[in-house]
Amino acid sequence: MMVVVIMKKSVLICNPNSGKNNKDVLAHKCKNVLNEYGYSVDIMFTKYAGHAKKIIADLPETIDLVISLGGDGTFNEVVTGNLKRKKKLLLTHIPLGTTNDLGATFGMGKNPVNNLKMILEGTVKDLDICTINDEPFVYVAGLGKFTDVAYDTPRKLKKNFGYLAYMINAIKSFNQKTHLFEMSYTANGETYTGLYSFVLICNASRMGGLEILQDVKMNDGKFEVLLSNITTKKDIIRSLYLLKTSDITKVPGFYFFRTDNLKIKLKEPPKKRFCIDGEMLKTRTTEYEIKIVKGIKMLLPNKELDKIFI
Repeated sequence: MMVVVIMKKSVLICNPNSGKNNKDVLAHKCKNVLNEYGYSVDIMFTKYAGHAKKIIADLPETIDLVISLGGDGTFNEVVTGNLKRKKKLLLTHIPLGTTNDLGATFGMGKNPVNNLKMILEGTVKDLDICTINDEPFVYVAGLGKFTDVAYDTPRKLKKNFGYLAYMINAIKSFNQKTHLFEMSYTANGETYTGLYSFVLICNASRMGGLEILQDVKMNDGKFEVLLSNITTKKDIIRSLYLLKTSDITKVPGFYFFRTDNLKIKLKEPPKKRFCIDGEMLKTRTTEYEIKIVKGIKMLLPNKELDKIFI
């Protein structure tokens, strides 16, 4: 009697420009692991910016799991494309980028194959996704001092020097004059106006390779907002020191709150665009609305679930 084994269907979306690994070799190693866990695999390499959105948007409904193999920006594209689907597909993410804030948040290390094994032995969780003027972001949107370091760092520099490339660009930003921008914002029924050096809108505790916030849940229906009006090098250095030793939300010059809707109005268009998940927001305007959307499910390692989910 012949036994027919029905395998689950998966698609591996790989960004060949992320990280330093040989992507063809790595993708096939991941394919072997997926086969061991009962998945058939189609490997699809992205060919241009935004390609991952189209790949997942065009996938059939019969796909059981979509794996993003790349940096945080690659996963942002996968999520964005998935949100456009009538039937959302189950996602996961293997980090290959420079800072890999999402991977670290999810409890992953530096070995992609080991990360995949942890994922396949993990748990499905609902994940909140934020949007800024209807553009999705998974874990952070930022405007102002230091927030442009990720997309301002040349790809070649990141490929050659990894996280050090960000540090080089951050030092360059540190030495530049800090400009304040006038902004009013409305959240939780109140409106405030002030001068700020940066604003961060977060759905995770970690960004830029640093643990910035505490007690952040990625499925509580809210996002975290951190504002600052510090400008001097002395205050910046002091803040970085306190970041390692205390709760940044309690440091003078920083303002923190949680909400499910935020409206921002700038006096004039910003000189640089918002950075979302390490990439540039398409539009540059004076008004922004940030909201939460539901409907994304992820297969994640069990390691950090109690810390980052309700």
